[in-house]
Amino acid sequence: MKVDFPPSVEARLARVSQLDGHIHALVEEPDRHGRLRREAAALTVGAPLHGWLLGVKDILHADGLVTRAGTALPPHLFAGDREAASVAALRCAGCLILGKTVTTEFAYFEPGPTRNPHDPEHTPGGSSSGSAAAVAAGYCELALGTQTVGSVIRPAAFCGIVGYKPSYGRVCTDGLLLCAPSVDTIGLFAADVAHLRQGASVLVDGWSQDEGQLPPRPVLGIPEGAYLAQASPEGSEAFARQVAILETAGYEIRRLPVLDDIDAINERHGLIQAAEMAIEHAPWLDAHLQDYRPRTREILLRGRQIDSGKLDSARAGREQLRSELAMTMRQAGIDLWICQAAKGPAPRGLASTGDPAMNLPWTHAGMPVLSLPAGRVGGLPLGLQCVAPYGQDEKLLGWAQDLAAAFA
Repeated sequence: MKVDFPPSVEARLARVSQLDGHIHALVEEPDRHGRLRREAAALTVGAPLHGWLLGVKDILHADGLVTRAGTALPPHLFAGDREAASVAALRCAGCLILGKTVTTEFAYFEPGPTRNPHDPEHTPGGSSSGSAAAVAAGYCELALGTQTVGSVIRPAAFCGIVGYKPSYGRVCTDGLLLCAPSVDTIGLFAADVAHLRQGASVLVDGWSQDEGQLPPRPVLGIPEGAYLAQASPEGSEAFARQVAILETAGYEIRRLPVLDDIDAINERHGLIQAAEMAIEHAPWLDAHLQDYRPRTREILLRGRQIDSGKLDSARAGREQLRSELAMTMRQAGIDLWICQAAKGPAPRGLASTGDPAMNLPWTHAGMPVLSLPAGRVGGLPLGLQCVAPYGQDEKLLGWAQDLAAAFA
């Protein structure tokens, strides 16, 4: 049966046809329009996200689409029996699956072909490269990504869109090809806060619509010290400009020395990622070792040398850091941390997706994080990272609109 798409869907599909031969945000699909027309015919009228297009990172299983995970390994090795719970929830809310979006190999550092829509000579970030680029290019209202270190917040910052990593555990990971289960979190990209909040209300378990108790403005904290010193000079200068804009807009900002043990946190998180990736890939690693790209193969081989005692000790540090940061925030009267969403703007070339160091401690602690468009450096976007205490996702997104408006 022929289905006429709404004009908004037709316009977005036209952008895909016009741009994606160069941007490469989407995994190729032989009959995308035909599939979408069949699925549109089955949509329930009146669903909250009716007719919204959704990009799905290619490590999440989606009915009717093969999961290839950005790798040359045969996809039957990691095929899922059921659609990812996150994809199913957004589909049930009325989303049409635009298609799979390009990921780095197994959501690690070996990049795919995706280019930054703002400047194709630069990376869009990773590992959720295609999801961020698809939203930035205007292909879809929402896209799903995942974050193990910085794979939602960094590409959102590089592509000039809104990126959201929920509190660890608040989005079901069933149907996700896991990277490091102790920290993996499914996140969301949108062009603006309004679309993001609507998507989050469907995606996040136990989402509360009641924001009546929110103070009109959060008190913001800057985590000064060794952590902030990891940023590049141009990233630090951009952050200083962002802070000045917020102060001019009337936000109270308090500066506190925290995360001075960032080197130890970084080492602990890296150990978890390596060891848990090796565990996840163990069923097929030896038989397909040479099919992996070099950086992925290196972390897997390194990871399986880590003993269980070291892994258990590293895992214990996550909740300790979360508790320490929560106590600091309470004692200092801080509602949100603000900091650079990346060390600097998107690097030139596609060989690297950038450094996730500015995202790592917040992912390690499992806290909810938002990247907001907040200006440009050398013509490229660079976002502001906002972090709330664990479980306070609704507050974070409740304050997001006014924060975003300060930079409009």
